[in-house]
Amino acid sequence: MTREQQLTKVFVEVADSLIDDFDLIDFLQQLSVRCMELLDVAAVGVLLADQHDILQVLAASDEHTRLLELFALQHDQGPCVECYRSGLPHTNIDLDDPQAATRWPQFTPAARTSGFVSANAIPLRLRGRVIGVLGLFRAAPTPLGAEDVALAQALADLATIAILQQRTLAHSELERGQLQSALTTRIVLEQVKGILAERWQITTDEAFAAFRVYARANRQKMSQLAREIADGTFDTTLIPHPAKSTPQP
Repeated sequence: MTREQQLTKVFVEVADSLIDDFDLIDFLQQLSVRCMELLDVAAVGVLLADQHDILQVLAASDEHTRLLELFALQHDQGPCVECYRSGLPHTNIDLDDPQAATRWPQFTPAARTSGFVSANAIPLRLRGRVIGVLGLFRAAPTPLGAEDVALAQALADLATIAILQQRTLAHSELERGQLQSALTTRIVLEQVKGILAERWQITTDEAFAAFRVYARANRQKMSQLAREIADGTFDTTLIPHPAKSTPQP
C-alpha cells in the first residue's frame, strides 16, 4: 500500500470519528498503528494530561508491558514531558548520547533496554494549548526528515480532533471532563486485559487483541464492553478463545 493510500485510510477513519457515538480508544489504537506504517517507527504512544497535568498513556501501537511501562515512566521525565511543558516538538533524540542519560536518568536506559535508539515527541495541540503528546520511537538510527516531522504533527493534530471532538466543545470544563473520561476508560481496559490474560493463561497482548476483535465484530464500544467485563456482568466465554502461546519475557 502506498503512503497516499495509507493517508486516505487515516482520513476516512478520522471522518468516522466525528459522529456522535464512536470508540475513541479503538480509534487512537488504530491511529498509533497507522503512525508506525507512515513514519516507519518501531513504537507509538498517545499520552494525555490528566486533571493534575500528569501524562497518562491512552493508546499504544501494541500492548507489550515493557512499552507501556516505558511510556508510563514519562510521568516525571523524558522527551514527552518536556514536549508537553514547552508545547514544541522534540525530534530525533539520540538515546545513545550521554547527555540524554544525564537529562533523563530513568527514561533513557529503559528505552535503550527496550531496543530503541531514538525518540520523538510531538505535541497534541488545540487552539495553541497542549493537551498531550504523540510519542514515537525508532529502533534504527535513521532520523525523521522534515517531511516526516510535518506529517507526524499533522497526525497528532488529527488525534487531537478525535479526542476532543472540537465541534462539541464549548467550555474548558467540558473538555477536561472528556479527557478524564478517556483516561478512566484506559484504566479499565488495563484491568480487563489482566483479567482475560489470567483467565485464558495467555499474554496481555493476545488478550487485548481477542477483546478488540470481539468488540469490533459485534459493534460494541470497547469502553462499554470493558466496563461490563470489569463489573462481572458480561460472560467472557462469548469471546472466542485465542490460541495459547508462550508468554513473552
